[in-house]
Amino acid sequence: MRLVRHAGRLRETWQLRIELLDVTPLVWRRLLLPAAITLPKLHRAFQIALGWTDSHLHEFVIGGTHYSHADPEWAAELKQTDERGVALERALGPDARGFNYVYDFGDDWHHLVVVEDRHAQSAQAGPAIVCTDGENACPPEDVGGAPGYADFLAAVADPRHEEHRNYLEWCGGAFDPARFDRAAVNRALGKLKA
Repeated sequence: MRLVRHAGRLRETWQLRIELLDVTPLVWRRLLLPAAITLPKLHRAFQIALGWTDSHLHEFVIGGTHYSHADPEWAAELKQTDERGVALERALGPDARGFNYVYDFGDDWHHLVVVEDRHAQSAQAGPAIVCTDGENACPPEDVGGAPGYADFLAAVADPRHEEHRNYLEWCGGAFDPARFDRAAVNRALGKLKA
């Protein structure tokens, strides 16, 4: 077990890789974070690292349990467990190597999260959550899931496409699917208290 001193206390650091499924180009990030991070904070870290805007519902599916910020009105019907106060290391257990993270139940963005290293090396000082690598931009919110994103990319790439101008206007004038700014992600993650 790798323990890292952070602000006068020791913490175990894990390395996770989160990948957005069913899109091309592949969107993924690698994060170093405390094993004891709570699921709500992990959700915020994923949102920041991937570039989502936290405008929709989400859930973690870990060992068959669906964790979310459960709405008491729907929790029983959706069979969700309240994620508040649940630490990742406790939810995952000692042997599991991965889990699923679902964001936006309309667009249905599925992410595969793999625990690459439960004994990761981390700097002795600095932020508790760090993005060490990744590739490509996250799709725009409300683009219509993986099929809608494929249509969006085709239209944005082709000035002759009948939806080219509409899509560019809708997304703010430009979209680069290869864009990934690790420094900007880490600045934002640095503001997130783990």
